[in-house]
Amino acid sequence: MTVINDQPPYAAEEAWLPYRPDVDGPWTTAEAAHLYRRAGFGAPLAVLREAAEKTPGQASQDLLTATEPESFRQLTAQLARAAVASGDPRSLAAWWMRRIISTPAQATERLVLFWHGHFATSAEKVTDVDLMLQQNELIRTHAMTEFEPFVQAMARDPAMLLWLDAATSRKAHPNENFARELMELFCLGEGRYTEADIREAARCFTGWEVRRRQFRFNRYQHDSDEKTVLGRTGLFDGQDIVRIVLEQSAAAEFLICKLVRYYFRDEIPDVAALCQPLIRQYRENSMRLQPVLQTMFSSRLFYSRWCQGFRVRSPVDLAVSLLRTFEGSANTVLLSQRTQEAGQGLFFPPGVQGWDEGRAWINTSTLLGRSNLISGLLTDSSTRFSGKAPAEYCREVLAEDPQQAIRELQTALFARSLPGATLESATQLLRQRSDQSLLEALQLLCSIPEFQLS
Repeated sequence: MTVINDQPPYAAEEAWLPYRPDVDGPWTTAEAAHLYRRAGFGAPLAVLREAAEKTPGQASQDLLTATEPESFRQLTAQLARAAVASGDPRSLAAWWMRRIISTPAQATERLVLFWHGHFATSAEKVTDVDLMLQQNELIRTHAMTEFEPFVQAMARDPAMLLWLDAATSRKAHPNENFARELMELFCLGEGRYTEADIREAARCFTGWEVRRRQFRFNRYQHDSDEKTVLGRTGLFDGQDIVRIVLEQSAAAEFLICKLVRYYFRDEIPDVAALCQPLIRQYRENSMRLQPVLQTMFSSRLFYSRWCQGFRVRSPVDLAVSLLRTFEGSANTVLLSQRTQEAGQGLFFPPGVQGWDEGRAWINTSTLLGRSNLISGLLTDSSTRFSGKAPAEYCREVLAEDPQQAIRELQTALFARSLPGATLESATQLLRQRSDQSLLEALQLLCSIPEFQLS
């Protein structure tokens, strides 16, 4: 699978202008499918057709502002309590997988998944399931809001403090882990600070503790003397340092460039230059993401051929996109285990850096896991497509007119055209109408390289 590292088709000031159907390109169900695959996790064809009746700007706005009804939130909270009561982080992973599959607010949940990798915290070390749930809900609350309050909240999050050993940082022995990741992974990126900045910032977070599953400030263990961080000197505490770090010009560039790679394309040459208009917009909106995301998902660049089909799907994306396309449900305990085997376990990121995106998802150790992920999903007795077993659904919906069904599946599921041989083989399998042949048709479509890309 080769990803061509070529230049974007527009200069920076033109790339983020609104996409104009019939001038910049078509606006059809296929473009709506691209929007839902990238900003969310995909959608059934009826939803995509409805989105194609709107303007690109309206379709993206509706997707970004969708909310969960009260009944959904109540049921989700009830299931979360059951997961916490189990004391097993795998139950919590299954709970979150269910939410990703079924939430009406899928653009928010896509962003929550991004932040989970950005502020990576693992249940491998933080074994208190309730704290991991608290962090997950905190991320969801702040996902599209101003970044400074978000980072301030994460700095006091008990799971984060335990994960980075900040809860035992004392003025006599400051722990540098959180200060380092605040600058390197969360806000600035490598090369934008010095080791002296790390040492001084670590002193600011001394005395930040966790007591009874809550943040507590221990003033007796806090270093209240003067510190110098990033060229500023004062009697700083942790809140001051978060603010100072985010005042650096590199902060907006670091995050926006990371988001553009996440949503647009795995490899982008000179990404900082391309993102300058978005970076300005982000700063002008007090580092609030929703206006920037609206610009991104209604832009000329987003709907260009340069963008479509150049993101490698993560294991969660791979499975959830299939289920959401068919209005599906599954045994989320098994499904979350299988995504972990394929390289992406919810609540189990591999380290402080989160998951490596892009082509890192595809290697000899994960290919088998990705194949097992899809085949296990299709053959599991609890999997349902629109309330039906997958074979029954295929017989009733896809096998009546196999050629038309394949065309519709290509629109909804695939960012790239399918090879002729694959189309012919899948069509023939659907025509046979046996349970085995119907499932083989879906497994064939979901095993080809084109399905790995969104």
